[in-house]
Amino acid sequence: MKTLTLIRTGTADKAFEMREAEKPSPDPGQVLIKVEGFGLNFADVIARHGKYKDAPPLPAVLGYEVVGRIETVGKNVSHLLPGQRVTAFTRFGGYAEFAVTDTRAVARIPDDMDAGVAVALATQYCTAWFCTEEMIHLHPGDHVLIHAAAGGVGTALTQLCKRKGCVVFGTGGSEEKLAYIRANGADHAINYTTQDFAAEIRKVSDRPIDVVFDSAGGKTFRKGKSLLGAGGRIIGYGAAEQLEKKTIFGSIRLLFDFGFTNPVFLLMASKSIIGVNMLRVSDQRPDILQRCLQNVVALATVKEILPHVGGRFKATEIGEAHAFLESRKSTGKILVTW
Repeated sequence: MKTLTLIRTGTADKAFEMREAEKPSPDPGQVLIKVEGFGLNFADVIARHGKYKDAPPLPAVLGYEVVGRIETVGKNVSHLLPGQRVTAFTRFGGYAEFAVTDTRAVARIPDDMDAGVAVALATQYCTAWFCTEEMIHLHPGDHVLIHAAAGGVGTALTQLCKRKGCVVFGTGGSEEKLAYIRANGADHAINYTTQDFAAEIRKVSDRPIDVVFDSAGGKTFRKGKSLLGAGGRIIGYGAAEQLEKKTIFGSIRLLFDFGFTNPVFLLMASKSIIGVNMLRVSDQRPDILQRCLQNVVALATVKEILPHVGGRFKATEIGEAHAFLESRKSTGKILVTW
């Protein structure tokens, strides 16, 4: 089979090489999927820069999700059959013509579901579902701040929060993204490159924020935390600001930018900080991953959520796909097909 292998860190145009590899075989409790396409996530960009410690050593095949049809099943697998079309979460290995994964990371999808929609459901919508449904409770009228609201997870978070009747503030980095954020249902869109998002929120609302969803980290995280009122929660699921820190001193600065929090102060203020890493969830609680996946597939099937595919590339265009995502000009999900 062919793989898109990360052979060096650095710029997207030189980082990948098309290679031949032996087609894997599923172990007991696994399935082998013939891959139609796979999705990109910002964690892939961070891994390409050598800043994602969970990534396998080079040469490595990245990829967190695939869409395709089951080729073969491992021993003791009876509820999934060859030929069934599925979306699946992969713990790396997704940038390949075939991928193996645990059956608990797989969900059947309709034959006519768009491949880009299907891959968005695996990592991005599962992350958003876990944040909004498993880690906290949302209530009608809650004021919610979503950073990078035009991205894949941001798109999903906005839809899930509006489904609960929340008032959504979304940040983006361009006028085009602000238009997208509004069209996706957000009540207020803020350009974080030209506006102080905290000041803008205070202009239009005299009440504290109930929940902040933060994928940037650093100073953005610290400022978002300052907006929380009693009972407020900030959920961190990324640290995109680390790409701006080019040296070890920059990485240390990033930690300081987050700020230091004494649990006693959280207790006194009745505030919470929640960290989310879906790799850890999938490793330790694959049953939770399966629950998240089944729920988002069910909602997408009846059009209660609408993943947006903002870019489609061929496998031979992997460098262009990565560069587009890293440029932060993309919206929604990026799909790469074989």
